[in-house]
Amino acid sequence: MARVFNFSPGPSVLPESVLKKAASEMLDYQGSGQSVMEMSHRSKVYDGIIQGCESLLREVMGIPSNYKVLFLQGGASSQFAMVPLNLMTGSGKADYAVTGQFANKAYQEASRYGQVKVVASSKDKQFSYIPKLDPAQFTPDADYFHICMNNTIYGTFYHNLPDTGKVPLVADVSSCILSQPIDVSRFGLLYAGAQKNMGPAGLTVVIVREDLIGHAMESTPTMFNYKTHADNNSMYNTPPTYGIYICKLVLEWIRDEIGGLANMQARNEKKAKILYDFLDQSGLFQGTAAKEDRSIMNVPFVTGSQEMDQKFIAAAQAAGFVNLKGHRSVGGMRASIYNAMPVEGVEKLVEMMAKFEKENV
Repeated sequence: MARVFNFSPGPSVLPESVLKKAASEMLDYQGSGQSVMEMSHRSKVYDGIIQGCESLLREVMGIPSNYKVLFLQGGASSQFAMVPLNLMTGSGKADYAVTGQFANKAYQEASRYGQVKVVASSKDKQFSYIPKLDPAQFTPDADYFHICMNNTIYGTFYHNLPDTGKVPLVADVSSCILSQPIDVSRFGLLYAGAQKNMGPAGLTVVIVREDLIGHAMESTPTMFNYKTHADNNSMYNTPPTYGIYICKLVLEWIRDEIGGLANMQARNEKKAKILYDFLDQSGLFQGTAAKEDRSIMNVPFVTGSQEMDQKFIAAAQAAGFVNLKGHRSVGGMRASIYNAMPVEGVEKLVEMMAKFEKENV
């Protein structure tokens, strides 16, 4: 069996040990005589899976006891509406920093439900940097302040979080969750689609401070009210059962094989340094994100020629490096080097890039 090096921005590569474990349990989960895919979410066996997943997430991330963990559906994009519907109910105001396509979509959706202010944007330079935030521009009585912590398309990351005072900080962490330690207590709410660092597509995880639950707008649909899911332990309806199971396996991999998030961060920084060091000395390839704001998860780069970009992508695919085509808004290439991408994958990619450069410059 030949496995490629998959640099997809999501759904993305999963740890091989997780896939092997899932394969071994596909027909018979721990002697239950059934697959997780087909068991009742109300069964005692599945209750052990979902509770185990939440317990592991709390352990690995250090989630305080006054935060609820919700396993939802609808992707991170559903949170663009759920956040304002549940949180923008005091002053009816919210601040948004717009640092990419998903941050902008979140802002546009929230604008349907209240008075929303863009306090900073990096659109002027094609979202290639994280803008400096001026606290004087913040809305003092905002119900929350929203950021997209890691910008998947543009390869930028908030290395310094904004100080929002008493205003709850809300973050989309879809493409950086579990990549390094994070102080959950700095946030009022965190949300993430699972398909980059946590598991397969279909699961969305929300970590929300308890005091922010129970204040939803009266018109909020039942399924969009955090209280619905908090009161029912994510079991109001059938949750994404198999996605939660795979997430549990991923969390076991992080805890038992990697050794926790501090070790994961060191591993991810090592991978990113290998790629960025090459880009910084290359005569053909150039990174597109501002150096001080670079992500360790998503690395966009270009040659400056669409024809050369396409030639490289084709050569990479033939060599077993797949899903390197950049987003249409940036062009060029993008290597998403999420948790499950081995160091070897980045080393071999750089070797191939160096060979391509030698042959084409």
